Amino acid sequence: MYAVIRTGGKQYRVAPGDVLKIESVGSENQTVEFSDVLAVSGEPGTVAKPAKAKVTAEVLGEGRGDKVLVFHLKRKKQYKKMQGHRQNFTEVRIQAIEADGKTYTAAK
Repeated sequence: MYAVIRTGGKQYRVAPGDVLKIESVGSENQTVEFSDVLAVSGEPGTVAKPAKAKVTAEVLGEGRGDKVLVFHLKRKKQYKKMQGHRQNFTEVRIQAIEADGKTYTAAK
């Protein structure tokens, strides 16, 4: 059982119990709900777009990713510029996938 969700401008293939790092999401409590579900696979070999679906996840923590260096150079012009960037992320664990009245949860 898996679902394809969209968050932060990216698409993720998630299953119950998966831990992933997504774009930073603000949440007051420790749960996040994704309602933009693109596809759901309930049985092996089938993928469909559900009429109504949502994915719930719990927030494990927040942090910053590795530094990405951006280097600009114009040769023969004595121009160099280096810039670093660290992207914020939120680490979540997928709890349940609800699609068309069926609920799939992680095995404990």
